[in-house]
Amino acid sequence: MREAEGQASAIRRVFVSPGLAAVVLTVLALLLVGKAADLLLLLLIAILIAVYLGAFTDAIVARTSWKRPLAFAAAIIATLFVLWGIEALLIPPVIAQTKALAAGLPQYVTAWQQRLGMLVERFPALEPFVGGDRQQEVVDAIMGQAESLVAGLFPQVFNLAHGLINLVSVLVMALYLARTPQLYTDFVVALTPPRHRETARGILAATGTTLKSWVFAQLFNMFVLGFLTAVGLWILDVPSWLAFGIFSGLAAIVPFFGVLLATILPALFVLDQGATAVALVLLLGVVVHVIEGNFIAPLIFQRDVHLPPVLTIMSVLIVGSLLGPVGLIVAVPMLAVVLVLLRKILVEQVYGDSLPERAADAGLRPSASPPNPESGTSATN
Repeated sequence: MREAEGQASAIRRVFVSPGLAAVVLTVLALLLVGKAADLLLLLLIAILIAVYLGAFTDAIVARTSWKRPLAFAAAIIATLFVLWGIEALLIPPVIAQTKALAAGLPQYVTAWQQRLGMLVERFPALEPFVGGDRQQEVVDAIMGQAESLVAGLFPQVFNLAHGLINLVSVLVMALYLARTPQLYTDFVVALTPPRHRETARGILAATGTTLKSWVFAQLFNMFVLGFLTAVGLWILDVPSWLAFGIFSGLAAIVPFFGVLLATILPALFVLDQGATAVALVLLLGVVVHVIEGNFIAPLIFQRDVHLPPVLTIMSVLIVGSLLGPVGLIVAVPMLAVVLVLLRKILVEQVYGDSLPERAADAGLRPSASPPNPESGTSATN
């Protein structure tokens, strides 16, 4: 009898152990994240917009004597005014150039086929891959991939049935988050065990600083890339130079892959002008991105948002495969947030700031003052 009671007691201890409870809660959380991935994507986009509006509001408050509600309204009005100016000045010519580009697409397809034929004549070994029988298949494959890419730019979460609801939801959430950010940070801190609340506040503060730095640096970087590309393509007399310039700026939000696409795409539309024109357009893309990578990015991207290239590429691939094309937009800020969590929890709390100094280049730089285990903020307490 006593042996049976002992076994029952052991079973109860196993089932109510904190470790098992943590595992179960983690699995349930992962399942919830998987089911609600699209909705969490909307929340992350809303947070990025809120970070921008909050930083803009803080800048107005710091430079004026306005109260925060008035500064918040001014930030919204200024943003809407800028968007209206962009729409009025740039959208009409971009639409016109895009229509002209689409109208001339059959001519470009013919030029691509001719270039492939010349390439086969010069390099006969390519005959099985892009020979006369394969040229149409290659062109059709390229066009099919382009159509799939354009169609995939609006994933299921943004389809026509739910697009308006999602857009309004994102904007409303962003406005509330930006207007009263302290309300939501206090809510997250209140859900944290008391001995870890200082750590939670530090994580939220570091995450906000990192996202703020990334948002403004990324916006400026996109503007510079788009401007330099548009001017360069205009000098080279590339058709639809403004559309390609704006596309280059927008594509810069996807590291590496966006840059590659923005460099190659304009070159495809000057194939009919000869190899020299193609080489010049490709060279322009290389020069612009060398300037951006070596002179502009180091100035605008602070060390808080310095991300390792390999981790950045992997985050783009993983998040893009999980969340679709829109996931590519949020892959980098998601990586930045993950690195903040690793730095604040794993490095500072668990390892006690024992990370080597070179880890700063990996986005895991320890903070200036190491945590005090006696302060009650250590995760090992």
